[in-house]
Amino acid sequence: MGYRISKVYTGTGDAGTTGMADGQRLAKSHPRIETIGELDMLNSQLGLLLAQLQLQGLTDIFDSLAPYQHLLFDLGGELAMPEYQVLQAAHIQQLETLIDRWAEQLSPLKDFILPGGSVLIAQAHICRCAARTAERRCQLLHEHEPLRAEVLGFINRLSDVFFVAARMIALHEASHEVLWQAQPAPVVSNE
Repeated sequence: MGYRISKVYTGTGDAGTTGMADGQRLAKSHPRIETIGELDMLNSQLGLLLAQLQLQGLTDIFDSLAPYQHLLFDLGGELAMPEYQVLQAAHIQQLETLIDRWAEQLSPLKDFILPGGSVLIAQAHICRCAARTAERRCQLLHEHEPLRAEVLGFINRLSDVFFVAARMIALHEASHEVLWQAQPAPVVSNE
């Protein structure tokens, strides 16, 4: 990419704008900046998940997810510099292949799963939720400034990967998945 940070603070954003790679300044509340921020949040949550996977020795899951942290950063770069187009249809296919490979090892779903069972499972679900938030921001930006289909497909599939990753973690940890149970309707007293 060639663009490097030489100083952490510049003071140029104190008035509520931030600089894009092409020199243009946008409001920090602009949908493009909001989207980049949500991708950064997702990337940070993924970083926490990856660190926990390493600590627990779940190297297969770690090795499968680690490349997506770099691709998320690339996606942020693409939003900052639209001419920088890294994400391709092959990345979406890789996500689908991973989902299918993991799904073959899992029991069929019969109930909704709640985020819990272990810290790692819950963190994978936090990543799933952060991916959905980032996807909504991408869709909002897309309404105003069209994004490439590869961007929208990638971020959509990524949340699915985290859902299946949570199930794979449960399998490897031999943790139970927390299944949703409908609560009975409250009893209404006539008194």
